[in-house]
Amino acid sequence: MKPQIEARLAELRHEYDSGQQMLAELERRSNEVSQTLLRIGGAIQVLEEMLAADAAPDHPAA
Repeated sequence: MKPQIEARLAELRHEYDSGQQMLAELERRSNEVSQTLLRIGGAIQVLEEMLAADAAPDHPAA
């Protein structure tokens, strides 16, 4: 019985380690996507402001 328990324990430890590695990779990818979205959001804001400035009259009415 002991060899079976030890084998199962080794298997579970391996699965646990694999899960930890997968979680770390997913967290890294999540951070990368978040940073990309922040950059895209910033670019959108700049372009929208440029369009708004271009659409505004050059000289306000007196």
